[in-house]
Amino acid sequence: MSAEPGVIPEDLLKRMLPPDEKAEGRAVAVIECYEEIPCDTCGWVCPVGAVIKPTITTPPSVDWDKCTGCGTCVLACPGLAIFMVKLDGDVAEVSVPYEFLPVPEKGQIVWALGRTGRKVAKAEVLRVVTSKDKTSMVTVRVPRELAHVVRAVLPPGRD
Repeated sequence: MSAEPGVIPEDLLKRMLPPDEKAEGRAVAVIECYEEIPCDTCGWVCPVGAVIKPTITTPPSVDWDKCTGCGTCVLACPGLAIFMVKLDGDVAEVSVPYEFLPVPEKGQIVWALGRTGRKVAKAEVLRVVTSKDKTSMVTVRVPRELAHVVRAVLPPGRD
């Protein structure tokens, strides 16, 4: 198990991350849900059937060839366990769910946080999408090596 409670063990995490070639130049979903709990929201909201969920308690996986990077699953996941990653040369765009106020705005500089909530880098907000239920998806630009590290953001004034 993980050395830190609530953090995905490294051996499981490696199996959840897309190969670089699947995320190069296009956004793909990364689902970091590994518990066998009765939830299948991600499976039924995916408009292209890219989320693979054989039973209600099977942890989901992604068919990265089918994934269009629409982000619908990010906005729908009640566990805030789905992210979008797009690799582009030396940088990455990472989209994370966000449910606090105020919602960061395009152009703002925020703290990019890792899975444990620790600050890992300053990041520029590229876009914000808010669903009708008020969950937002915030996309930030970070160095490529942080593509699979950044999993939350902290807006200015909260640090």
